[in-house]
Amino acid sequence: MRDFQLPGRSQVFSKSGMVATSHPVASLVGVSVLKNGGNAADAALAMALVLPICEPQSTGLFGDAFALIKPQGTDDIFGINGSGPTPKGFSEEEIREKGYKSMPKTEACSVTMPGAISAFELIAKNYSKLGLSEACQPAIKYAFDGIPVYPRVALDWSLDGKNLSGIARDLYLINGDVPKVGQVFAAPGQGEILKKISKEGSKGFYSGEVAEDFVHSLKNLGGKHELEDFQSVAAEFVNPISTEYRGYEVVELPPNGQGATALLMLRLLEKFNLSTMDPGGAERVHLEAEISKLAYSARDRFIADPKMINVDTEKFYADSFADELLNSIDIEVVNSSNLITNHNPHKDTVYLTAVDRDGMAVSLIFSVFDSFGTGLASEKYGVLFQNRGSGFTLEMGHPNEAKPGKRPLHTIIPGMVKKDGKFLMSFGVMGGQYQANGHARVISNIVDFNMDIQEALTFPRSFANEGVLQLERGYSEDTARVLSNLGHHIQRPEKPIGGGQIISIDNAMEVLVGASDPRKDGCALGL
Repeated sequence: MRDFQLPGRSQVFSKSGMVATSHPVASLVGVSVLKNGGNAADAALAMALVLPICEPQSTGLFGDAFALIKPQGTDDIFGINGSGPTPKGFSEEEIREKGYKSMPKTEACSVTMPGAISAFELIAKNYSKLGLSEACQPAIKYAFDGIPVYPRVALDWSLDGKNLSGIARDLYLINGDVPKVGQVFAAPGQGEILKKISKEGSKGFYSGEVAEDFVHSLKNLGGKHELEDFQSVAAEFVNPISTEYRGYEVVELPPNGQGATALLMLRLLEKFNLSTMDPGGAERVHLEAEISKLAYSARDRFIADPKMINVDTEKFYADSFADELLNSIDIEVVNSSNLITNHNPHKDTVYLTAVDRDGMAVSLIFSVFDSFGTGLASEKYGVLFQNRGSGFTLEMGHPNEAKPGKRPLHTIIPGMVKKDGKFLMSFGVMGGQYQANGHARVISNIVDFNMDIQEALTFPRSFANEGVLQLERGYSEDTARVLSNLGHHIQRPEKPIGGGQIISIDNAMEVLVGASDPRKDGCALGL
């Protein structure tokens, strides 16, 4: 039990359903859907669709989404990949000819096809009670009426509003300035799109006036996008992957996401007795940093779109590969030769989860990659274009080399956990590149250090990235000094590292337990 004389959050408990998101309005929408007869899929869809109004810097209708779903009456888990490829007319050679050594982040060439709406329709058709049209209704209302800007959203806006350009500045700034806390942000253009989706399903997004707006706007920005590219977008079912960590089965999605990286980190961490370490001490931070370098370096060498490149996922996080990596370095020292090579240190996204009274669970993540994506918006409806294409490399012959019709390596990953074959927990950690590290950190907090799920999310975070070791201010100066003496280049990040939500089942007490990361504005709510 936490010390109630110190700042902190309590876990949330419920017998009849639970939701958790990074924004209070979205959580309220989700719990209202459950209260009014919807299931976990209905709640997840309604929350996901309202979050582009709550947190436009983090996600949007032109984003990608991934989900893990455990239907009622079974402990089987199903995966959905809602990530889109580059358009067929994309040319990596043209980008190289312009002198780029890496993919640009704010140009139309980085705009991949948006897969989220297709994913939401797939979820609705297969799992929801109420359907996609009903899920759109709360988002339609909030798009027109607006939502007051919350403190964490205002912080992101103040730091990243400079990423906006062109018409996006008119639509996502208020009188030319970033919104202040409490100012109301509305997006009526998105409301019009949501009304079309409500009536026509995903066709209202991928064809007709909306898709024409996207194509026209992107062509004016130099893009190669065509109507056929939008009409061919199709989310798909995929088989989840998993590994054991000290008796817990951690479930992730396969590539083109980085879920396998989280599993590899866990296999590497399992080689060490973390329970003897101070959870907030330098020894643990150092070990995790060196292991993350190994896992992320392997990710950047091997993981890509499995439709274009053969990725042996099971071998990637097998014991033999983990041993091979550990034998390649001295884990006791700081290694500079295994740095993360993907130059995208921190991205914004939203993660949400819902579990209903019948045992259905949904773990869903939804993003436009960089804060505000490309910073470019469509001319008629004002939808921000994602820049997932900047997750490619331009290195010739690399598995993740940018190509026409190819999906980039994705950072966003939803997670679930089983124990003794039974569903135990739905969880996710936001924060771009950090997410695989974040999954391993949260699982280790729970399993190795017996933290409850709220403590596991709240606990200070560190992340070794691009030659520096980021330490949140929750780590003491003494710990930072020890790590610096080991050879780490310490950085106190401007923003907190990521965010996260968890819902778990306490089978002994027959209740749901929820937690939400204090690094964001959100909350867990139960019926």
